[in-house]
Amino acid sequence: MPRLIKAVVFVSSLIPAALLARGLYTGTLGVNPAETLQLGTGIWALRFLLASLAITPLRRLFGWNRLAQYRRMLGLYAFFYATLHLLTYVVLDRYFDWAGIVEDVAKRPFITLGMLAFSLLIPLALTSTTGWIRRLGRKWQTLHRLVYFAAIAASLHFIWKVKVVIGEPVYYAAILAVLLGVRAAISLRKRHAPAFVKARAGGPANP
Repeated sequence: MPRLIKAVVFVSSLIPAALLARGLYTGTLGVNPAETLQLGTGIWALRFLLASLAITPLRRLFGWNRLAQYRRMLGLYAFFYATLHLLTYVVLDRYFDWAGIVEDVAKRPFITLGMLAFSLLIPLALTSTTGWIRRLGRKWQTLHRLVYFAAIAASLHFIWKVKVVIGEPVYYAAILAVLLGVRAAISLRKRHAPAFVKARAGGPANP
């Protein structure tokens, strides 16, 4: 059963890409297909990134430990859609104008943030295999904390892109803020737990 569920999640995660590809083929992506593709792939990259970040809080708060098996898949799908997002910009927007792309990165802050987010995801995707986890040991967890900065950069990229402080971009930023807050609270609780246990073992605390 777990394998079946994992297969369903894997296939379902491809549906947004398939729908965008069909829309491009049938010419139903609106008057600006490139913009629709960029927005669609970017939003799904952010959604999968947030979904992967939600795994640990859900496990800690509700004991849903089986969700851990989907974290790597969701993270890789975030990278997959982020790659499609970048490709639509490079191919359909800039037509491989590398000089123009470099200028955009240097002069347009929202593109700078987008490139930063994508760059941070690259080492995470490359080291997501079991072999790399074994090679890096404890350093793997330290490296993969870059995902927090990637998510922050991606959220700001989205907000700056659409230039609004209401609606969908802000909802995603709020979700990210909650997830990061919960993770921070969990981390602080784990950090102070040994001291608390030690104090209890030594005798009753002061009233």
